[in-house]
Amino acid sequence: MNKQKKKPDKKPVRKDGQAHAKRPHPYRDPYRDTAKEAEQDREDRIEGRNPALEALRSGRPVNKVFIEKDNQDPILARIASLARGRDIPVQYVDRRKLDMMSSARIHQGVILDAALKEYVQVDDILEIASSRGEDPFIVILDGITDTNNFGSIIRSAECSGVHGIIIPKRRSATLNATVAKVAAGAQEFIAIARVSNLAQTVRDLKKKGIWIAGADPEGEKAYYEAGLRGPIGLVIGSEGEGISRVIRDECDFLVKIPMKGQISSLNAGVAAALIMFEVSRKRDGRA
Repeated sequence: MNKQKKKPDKKPVRKDGQAHAKRPHPYRDPYRDTAKEAEQDREDRIEGRNPALEALRSGRPVNKVFIEKDNQDPILARIASLARGRDIPVQYVDRRKLDMMSSARIHQGVILDAALKEYVQVDDILEIASSRGEDPFIVILDGITDTNNFGSIIRSAECSGVHGIIIPKRRSATLNATVAKVAAGAQEFIAIARVSNLAQTVRDLKKKGIWIAGADPEGEKAYYEAGLRGPIGLVIGSEGEGISRVIRDECDFLVKIPMKGQISSLNAGVAAALIMFEVSRKRDGRA
């Protein structure tokens, strides 16, 4: 008679005496719990159909609207229409993404990414410079999508005397809680404009006598050798691709940061800070 093998009553043990770690469920997102915890402290999200409608009707600044795709609810269609009427980007996503973004699972198919402060017009930035009796000093961000870099640039800009920052409505980080934390409160003291057409905005600035300098590894001169005086618009490109071709073509000149190490580039926040404080140094007559 064959004896039936007894099942082990202990967990398998490795050679080092430690129990094997439990394998994660194959259909479970390993980052989901971490993402949910990170979202608990967000103050820039508005969830639910009625709150979203009221926020849009009140004129509250909103960065983007996320709506559940394939949901035919007429209220969601109304929210999308109101957002487009205010030139606010609308993105359709699946319900799982909304669930991950939501802090309480009450989104009802819509979440607003609300701005933490009011955006200004480009003319408001020029007026700030005029009121101080100074030549305009503007930072133009072309495709900066990393929130840490954006927050760092805001902080450095405020400290170096920049009159305002211009960002595009698409392909850009926006004023949310993460950016505000990195900026350490500097976002409350600097004007930030958000424009639909960055290239046209650059052309308009040039017509008003502002020189556009682009930070680029292929620049003709090192940033400390260039004539960064007078009315200046400093363009900082994206973390991976640099300044886009269309904006690069609009620049009056390009400046570079000489590199001596094995790494070929700095992150956008550090690069922007170096050049901004060089402009500040020259304006203070310390060149």
